[in-house]
Amino acid sequence: MNSLEHIQNVFFIGIGGIGMSAIARYFVSINKNVAGYDKTETTLTNTLTQLGINICFSDSVEAIPKNILNKENTLIVYTPAVPKQHQQLVYFQENNYTVVKRAKVLGLITKNSFTLAVAGTHGKTTTSTILAHLLYASGEKVTAFIGGISENYQSNYISSGNDVVVVEADEFDRSFLQLHPNIAAITSTDADHLDIYGGHEALLDSFNSFAALNTNELFVTKNLPIKGLSIDIKDGADYSAKNIRIDNGAYIFDLQTPKTSIKDLKVSLPGHHNLRNAITAFAMAMTYGAEVPKLKEALSTFKGIQRRFSYQIKNNSIVYIDDYAHHPTEIKALHQAIREMHPNKKVLAIFQPHLYSRTKDFAIDFGKNLALFDELLLLDIYPARELPIEGINSKWLLSLTPMKQKQLTNKQELITKIQASNADVVVTIGAGDIGAQVLKIKEALLLHA
Repeated sequence: MNSLEHIQNVFFIGIGGIGMSAIARYFVSINKNVAGYDKTETTLTNTLTQLGINICFSDSVEAIPKNILNKENTLIVYTPAVPKQHQQLVYFQENNYTVVKRAKVLGLITKNSFTLAVAGTHGKTTTSTILAHLLYASGEKVTAFIGGISENYQSNYISSGNDVVVVEADEFDRSFLQLHPNIAAITSTDADHLDIYGGHEALLDSFNSFAALNTNELFVTKNLPIKGLSIDIKDGADYSAKNIRIDNGAYIFDLQTPKTSIKDLKVSLPGHHNLRNAITAFAMAMTYGAEVPKLKEALSTFKGIQRRFSYQIKNNSIVYIDDYAHHPTEIKALHQAIREMHPNKKVLAIFQPHLYSRTKDFAIDFGKNLALFDELLLLDIYPARELPIEGINSKWLLSLTPMKQKQLTNKQELITKIQASNADVVVTIGAGDIGAQVLKIKEALLLHA
């Protein structure tokens, strides 16, 4: 399949996923008939239903909408997270429908568009969301597919035209090798997804292959083993932050580029990692050709991303932050940001590990970085697409966490244990279904304050 031109109907298996739902919105915007399946009803599926998308929550063949059964002009899109025995997926494959992974569709969309792609084991969602906002708010005609919900637009799909596409380039299942980037960035290459890659070297090889796809400038965080224009918050990089200061929870800094210095940029995302993400996005937007004064103003209005250092409560008695961190490096960066913005405060971390394989591969680093917090409540591992691995559980992970105030918990006991803490700052951490607990925790903390 080399073109989307003849497609009239699109059916998404796993339509409620953050990446899939953005593409579903795109097809609605170009007047295609869109439908899909997902396992459970969520805020995202409800939003898609409001757009007129027909979503079924049973994987039976009988639940497939009748118009989708016309295979001549129908495209079936699925993600690698969908089980191979999924009844609808098996039906479409056995009956010779055009069935492709999500990455293939993104590849076709970017093939004939000027594309800005952001890759990295951490930072790609934040960087691509900042980049999309910079271009949109600067008046560029941009379409963006991002892996988080932008607070500015309350969406993971942003569109004002088709001159340029912004896309989050996902390394999972080597998906990003389907893309056609014109300007790209790589924010990090830490070991991850070793269930797919087997080892860190294979992951690095994949990032180098992604870099080779790029046709113009490539931006990389300094000290990564990939050649490109370097980004850092210190001297010695092609793009770096100077004169950094904190004003009312926001960074104010000067951006030094190879050609000029841009004074007094403002970004309201805590953490050195987010400062690097903002610099990367700004450099990409400048390189694309957006006007610097407009970009400067746009950066100051960026509100953030849901579940990325997302303040739920921020008052004199209690601070509650929710974050998507699910890798040891991300947890360490989150800790740095909390300590910088809330110095000398007692911090309670509530962590839900994501995937048995990731917990197994990085257990020592998880333990070390979770121990940076003052107190820990550890939930069971969220399995996502995986079956359990013998001996790999939260009790084992807790034993590898060198701190005094730590305990296992479950969702039924969680609120009671949070209320028993005397922490000044509470942070929920993880990429599983811990996000569904956020509102309950927020209400309990406000009631208890």
